[in-house]
Amino acid sequence: MAKVLAVANQKGGVGKTTTSVNLAASLVSVKRKVLLIDMDAQGNATTGLGLDKHKPAEALSSVLLGKANIKDAIQTVSDIDIDVLGGGPDLTIAEISLMSEERREFRLRSVIDAVREKYDYILIDCPPSLNILTVNALVASDGVLVPMQCEYYALEGLSALIGSINTIRNNANDSLEVEGILRTMFDPRNNLARDVSQQLDQHFGDKVYSTAIPRNVRLAEAPSHGLPVLIYDKRSSGALAYLALAAEIIRKESSRAAAA
Repeated sequence: MAKVLAVANQKGGVGKTTTSVNLAASLVSVKRKVLLIDMDAQGNATTGLGLDKHKPAEALSSVLLGKANIKDAIQTVSDIDIDVLGGGPDLTIAEISLMSEERREFRLRSVIDAVREKYDYILIDCPPSLNILTVNALVASDGVLVPMQCEYYALEGLSALIGSINTIRNNANDSLEVEGILRTMFDPRNNLARDVSQQLDQHFGDKVYSTAIPRNVRLAEAPSHGLPVLIYDKRSSGALAYLALAAEIIRKESSRAAAA
């Protein structure tokens, strides 16, 4: 049964898509079966894996609206062995259409239930806002992985996201929790970054991943080639960091299972 993680932050530019793509690739590299769902109308996670966001097998929007089967919409990136439910501009149509639908916030959960047994992890790349697509992702998920830069405004955005998670937990998904907080574009030489990192540790404790993702040119270049950084440059600091994150996530999951 897959662990479903929403990669979310209401602030843009914090590394949600970078994390979704590269964590997915890293989990696959250690023999986990992964489905990546691109819930963002920009479709960057889709193009970041070399797929055409304008030509999905079946539009994710159609799947959410009950007009297509998820099994027909999933594409496999064969060189990497990642399954992708690609997003793109049609998601804007889905967002508008869902507003008039009953139980609209549960659509993605029911879609995922049809394939959940096939995977070890399902990662959902969320839009940078709390719209009905993000709400669907949070309702469908077991946990939220929060990428954030160690900056002052990022702390404000994190507070808003925690409030949203609590609202979803109280109204639609009582098992939802913060899976972990991931420091992205992290430069330990920066005083502000160190200060914010310390504040995160004080307030969230072991919810903060010990792995931090550094600023890395190869990590920034990889999407333009339609590749995760692990394929583009497996020796880069960005690739090694996401491999470490995958290992940390698996280790935590194993510890929880052993304690249960």
